[in-house]
Amino acid sequence: MLVAYFSIQGLIKFVPKRYQDERGFFMESFNSVRYEEYLPHPFVQDNLSESHSGVLRGLHFQTSPYAQGKLVQVLRGKVLDVAVDLRKNSPTFGQHEIIELSAENGVQFYIPEGFAHGFLALEDHTLFSYKCTHRYASDHEKTLLWNDPDLGIQWPSIAMTISSKDREGVPLKQLETWF
Repeated sequence: MLVAYFSIQGLIKFVPKRYQDERGFFMESFNSVRYEEYLPHPFVQDNLSESHSGVLRGLHFQTSPYAQGKLVQVLRGKVLDVAVDLRKNSPTFGQHEIIELSAENGVQFYIPEGFAHGFLALEDHTLFSYKCTHRYASDHEKTLLWNDPDLGIQWPSIAMTISSKDREGVPLKQLETWF
């Protein structure tokens, strides 16, 4: 397994080894023993979402005591995945990282607690997998405004489908400090 780090501390890229032959491929998508040296908390919930091309989901996060770390990957299709650092005392507060995840590249992305997370589906029927370190708690869920100019996220110029919840996210300057 290839492991790579980003300039924003805490974000990790994993590329599990794939064994490919004429039948297709096999890969171990998660093994707690292999990942435990890199990930600070065990996972307690798995989620799946399916999205059409142009669907934007995010930028979501949960506050304490239900803040979530997430290990995400695409099982079918392709996305641009985004993590925004919301840790107030972090030297990279408000900065983001964008990574392409696809079924083809097999990349996994770990986003620790203290980050907002979202993605833009680039293909129809994109199947997205999340492993989470805390359960979903609706009363602790928050949304950061996906197109806040202060974030400087360069989203592609395509037609997007965005939920009302995500369109009404809070700009970074108006967020309370939770992390």
